[in-house]
Amino acid sequence: MTTPRPTPIVSPCKKVCAVDGQTGLCLGCGRTLREIGGWSSFTPDQREQVMDELDERMERLNSLGKLG
Repeated sequence: MTTPRPTPIVSPCKKVCAVDGQTGLCLGCGRTLREIGGWSSFTPDQREQVMDELDERMERLNSLGKLG
């Protein structure tokens, strides 16, 4: 009998880790430092909830002129 492999954790990380001081959001992925640090311990539902908010967060960063 083989041991099932754990399901890999999906991450929005873009390897551009720079947190904006004004918004507290990463300029690469849109997560907060708390979310980044706790990502591996979040439940799948918690990660999905954050992922659902990232497009809006990145749009906010863009509208504030925070993205290139």
